[in-house]
Amino acid sequence: MNTSLTPLTAATETRLEEVNSTEILVGIPSYNNADTVGHVVRAVSVGLAKHFPGCRAVLVNSDGGSSDGTPAIVARTAVDFQYLFIGDQQSILHRIVTPYHGIPGKGSAFRTIFEIARRLKARACAVVDADLRSISPEWIELLLRPIMEEGYDYVAPYYLRHKYDGTITNSLAYPLTRALYGQRIRQPIGGEFGFSGALAAHYLDQHVWESEVARFGIDIWMTTEAIASGARVCQSFLGAKIHNPKDPAADLSGMLMQVMGALFALMEQHEDLWSRQEGSRPVPLFGFPYEVGVEPVHVNMERMVSHFRQGLTDLEPIWRQILTDDTFTQLRDTQGTSGDDCRIPDELWVRIVYDAATAYRNRIMPRDHLLKALTPLYLGRTASFVHATQGLTSTEAEQKIEALCHTFERMKPYLIEHWQPTPPQSIAPAPLHHMTIDVGGDHGYLH
Repeated sequence: MNTSLTPLTAATETRLEEVNSTEILVGIPSYNNADTVGHVVRAVSVGLAKHFPGCRAVLVNSDGGSSDGTPAIVARTAVDFQYLFIGDQQSILHRIVTPYHGIPGKGSAFRTIFEIARRLKARACAVVDADLRSISPEWIELLLRPIMEEGYDYVAPYYLRHKYDGTITNSLAYPLTRALYGQRIRQPIGGEFGFSGALAAHYLDQHVWESEVARFGIDIWMTTEAIASGARVCQSFLGAKIHNPKDPAADLSGMLMQVMGALFALMEQHEDLWSRQEGSRPVPLFGFPYEVGVEPVHVNMERMVSHFRQGLTDLEPIWRQILTDDTFTQLRDTQGTSGDDCRIPDELWVRIVYDAATAYRNRIMPRDHLLKALTPLYLGRTASFVHATQGLTSTEAEQKIEALCHTFERMKPYLIEHWQPTPPQSIAPAPLHHMTIDVGGDHGYLH
């Protein structure tokens, strides 16, 4: 256990002494979000005043060194309650605006929020992204009330999304987490969460804060660690998630490496838990599900297929080390001769993911090489999914994702059979050809 305190600034320490304690804490990690953070602060403020008027509440902005005045906007944003049908009985919302310490990334921002929650003895907490455009005051109720009134420890978000938005979630994070740990949390890397003060303290005591998980894999880590710790888990329906477009220079390969690396590292840590788990069960869903318009997502099929076929040629020596002989043979044999064709059916994709997890565990090559080499396989799978669902509604496409989840669960014995460690390889891994993964601006398949 890690019992050392997270370092806070002197000004933040003073502010904690002034506030002393709180029932509710809402955290907003930020980095250069000046154009949206004011809206997020207003939504949080109204949500707390409307739904928790008698509760002592604190808003914490944990900022990563913004140069656009984001923290100042958080500090000064005010709400005029006159036209919001909210009485005058709401408590004062205390604000703590602080830089975070540690390696750059969302995880370090969360660590500061968790530490402040622990110091203030918060009973219920939530975190929301600073770039949200679709957040409403009701989100705050939906993330906090299951903890305040129903005894849950962790609230995952449930969004409605376009069928091609979030394919890392749809093809990897959701089905793998569900098959491993037996709980059907639809958005395990969603970005908005509710959690109890006790769970925040548990998170702080884990040895991850100087790791890559703390840099980028924090969302999937929080979800998995909540399940593994025995926390009571639920979901809340938040409608559509609309946020600022991600940086056009964002690298798909980098993001995929972060999510896959965190998933595989957690598999090593929690092997005793998932190896005994069979099947899966629904997770309670709070809120009122309703149809919402979702933003269309452009997916460039040609480019994805091109990257996959380039990988099939350039990365064959590496893929042969990562995949079993049967898996690689099947992968090669299922591809048609047409240059714009790509087929990775469900069973083959599950074998690829389970083989990759095993290869990661056995360290058959540097782990960053292994993770980077998986990007063209992921793009091939995404192209296969797009091709199979082009004429389907999002509801019908969701049934395809459900079928993939069942395949992950049904084939779990394959993973357990192959998971046993193998002797270290005596040959050096094949070098990664300097293969550029250029996905341009097609961000429909980023998370």
